[in-house]
Order: sequence, then structure tokens, then C-alpha cells
Amino acid sequence: MTFESLGLNPQILKSLTEAGYTAPTPVQEQAIPAAIAGRDLLVSSQTGSGKTAAFMLPALHKLTDQPGEAPQGKTPNQAAQSARSRGERPRFKAAQPKMLVLTPTRELALQVTTATEKYGRGLRRVQAVSILGGMPYPKQMQLLSRNPEILVATPGRLIDHMESGKIDFSQLQILVLDEADRMLDMGFIDDIELIIGKTPETRQTMLFSATLDGMVGNMARRITRDPMTVQIASASTRHENIDQRVHFVDDLSHKNRLLDHLLRDASMDQAVVFTATKRDADTIADRLTIAGFAAAALHGDMNQGARNRTLNGMRRGQVRVLVATDVAARGIDVPGITHVFNYDLPKFPEDYVHRIGRTGRAGRQGTAVSLVNHAEGVHVKRIERFTKQVIPVDVVAGFEPKRTASAAPRRPGWRPGDGRKPGNSKPGQRTFSKPGNGPRKEGSGSRTFRSDGRSGEQRRG
Repeated sequence: MTFESLGLNPQILKSLTEAGYTAPTPVQEQAIPAAIAGRDLLVSSQTGSGKTAAFMLPALHKLTDQPGEAPQGKTPNQAAQSARSRGERPRFKAAQPKMLVLTPTRELALQVTTATEKYGRGLRRVQAVSILGGMPYPKQMQLLSRNPEILVATPGRLIDHMESGKIDFSQLQILVLDEADRMLDMGFIDDIELIIGKTPETRQTMLFSATLDGMVGNMARRITRDPMTVQIASASTRHENIDQRVHFVDDLSHKNRLLDHLLRDASMDQAVVFTATKRDADTIADRLTIAGFAAAALHGDMNQGARNRTLNGMRRGQVRVLVATDVAARGIDVPGITHVFNYDLPKFPEDYVHRIGRTGRAGRQGTAVSLVNHAEGVHVKRIERFTKQVIPVDVVAGFEPKRTASAAPRRPGWRPGDGRKPGNSKPGQRTFSKPGNGPRKEGSGSRTFRSDGRSGEQRRG
């Protein structure tokens, strides 16, 4: 199948050819014709399957083929200039986009906007802008004053502009929820419901997610009308083109030495190292820089300008090792990423799939390495059950672990597998007390820990 056979606008086809696109991916083959026909869509596909083009190409086609509207008075900028010339304070006219794309992170929003500009090059009547956190308000006001047809936004900042009357969705025709599962994981469910409530019921809705089960499925059924479901691959799809392996480490020093060694692999072009916290991302990036690597950190505490500079440095090849947290790295698409390292294992198996999907893009070969403490073997098993494949354990000569996973120490009196401490603790729980103070009772200010090592505070946060 070719893009021509999908019935896309000739100017869009020309832009695709110039960008080097030759044939549609499986998700594009199914989604584009249905979207052009006006169907609501529920799409489940793996990272790197071409989903951005699957919703943006038909949207550009529809917006371009709509009959031109006669100018209605002055543009917002012209009206503001006229008001200033009369000595009046200009009034801001609310933007009325025809398409809204909601994304979980700033990086993904910018990636979607960049792709839209590439696909729509030459389409003078269609303009796309990003509205997201970390961008100065004056700049966003300037973008909104152009009354763009396509708005790509993160939920929080979008609601800020909605509540201040800067955006009006009365003319909205197309709503896209990109990586809906991630937005729900990040706690955006109420924001999404609020935004959707401000859009016309006649809109076309397209939802893209790694999974269509659970909370995502429930929301999808509420916001769509007779949707067509496209399931190209689930989140647990085998990444046949990615070499996955586990290295067990004894302690932090062993982990750092092994990471340094693996990053010197001659086959590595660029790598992403995933950490659990923002502080670790900064610390590891600094340590690697001192060790001679072209490394940089990427996390949510950085302002948008710094994040953009880091990503641009990655794309230009100036940064070879990106040390990032899950949220910050969501949506990164850099062809030169050959390796992904899990310095810390993710909390959820789904995040493991998204992490390793940063490499092996568009059918290329990739390598994914997880550095795992012996006590974390159970988390590896969860990932294997989710992905339905065994991740082989590898050992590097000179960096062999001194212990094995089965030799991990257990507290005296524990029964293997039940996470129980002798005494009155419930199965799956254990209480910690300060040395010398005697046992602390629950309800007296102590924290209760589950067998997975997370406290109640951590689970809520």
C-alpha cells in the first residue's frame, strides 16, 4: 500500500516524499482511511509505530480540503494594532482551534508540533502551535493570537488559558488524546474530563494508547461514538529488533563501574540512561561528564529552554548520553539512540516497554540493558510476565557479581516469598523501628512498608 492509495491531499503527499516517507506503517494503513471518513478511533500500538502521522495526516487532509472561509473583519493582530493606534487597550480575542491534541509531556507536544510542520509544509491555511508548561506566557499569548487551526497542548497549561478566556473550543472538529494511558497514570483524568466537557459533542475523537484496558477503556467508551478499534500491537509486544539483557550488580559502586564500562562499547552511538529520581539524573550526568562522556540530564525540574537545548544537542549528536527520568524522556525520538540503560528499574512493567522503545526505532537494531540489584529479581519477573518473554542474564568479564540473586540476604525468621517479619506483622508488611527505641506500633508515627519496598507515602505520591 502507498500513501497515494490512502487518498491524501497532493501537497501532503509531496511533503511526505520530501521527508523520505515511502510507505505507510500498519497503524497508518488502518487509521488514516477511517479518520478521513470521520470515524472515531481507539488505537493501541507500540512506541515507534508511526501513530503521530496516523492521526495528523488525515486531520491535515480534512482541514485543508475544507472550503475557505471569507475573512470576518480584522485578524487579532490587526485589531490589536488598530486599538493601540487609537490609544485604546487592545482586547484579546479567544483562539478558536479546529483540532486539539492532548499529550502527557512537553517533549511529546513539541514532537507532535514538529511532525505536523513537516507533514503540512506548503499548506498555507493550516498552522499548528504548542501550548505547554515551561513556556513564557507572553510567548503563548503571541501564538494564540494567530488563531491557529491546530493546538497541541499539555492538560495543565491548556486549562490555565481556558479559564482565562484565551481559548474557545466552540469550533473544534477533531480531538486527539495521544498516549492516553500515560496521561491517566500521571493523574490528568480530572483535567481531561474538564477539557472534553468544553468541546462540542459533534467532534471527531481519536484516542491513542499502549493499552485499551482498565481506566483507559472506560474513559474511551465515554468520550467516543461508535469508535473503530485498531490494535496493531499491545504494550507487551516483543521487541524482536532490540537485544535485551540483565546485569546483576552487588552494590552502587559495582553498578556505576559496570555502567561506565558498557557506555564505552564501540557499537554505541547514543544512549539514554533511565533513573528513578531527578536528583539521580543530575548526579549521574555530572559523574559521567567528569569521566569524559558527553552527557546531559533531562528531567521535569528543568525549564523548557534548558530541556530544548539538551534535546537539540542530542539530535545534533553533541550529547551522547542522556540521563533522564521517565516523564521527561516520554516522546523522545532520536534515530541515533542505539542503547537504553535502566540504571533503576521502572515501577511498572508498561514503563519498561516505553523505555526500551526509545531505541530500535523504525525497525533499526537496538540494545536495552537493565542493571539490577540481586533483591530486585522479582521486578524482572514481573516485566517478563508482562512482555511474555525471558530477558537473558549477561555477565561481563571483570565485572562479575560476587553474589547471585538467590543468595540475597533475608532477615532472620522470614519465610521466603511472603515478606513477613516474625511477630504481629500482617502478611506482606513489615514495620521498621529506630535502633535502641524498641518496636514502634502502627499508628504511633511509624511508616508501614510493603514487601515491594514502597511505603504508603510513596504509593500515594
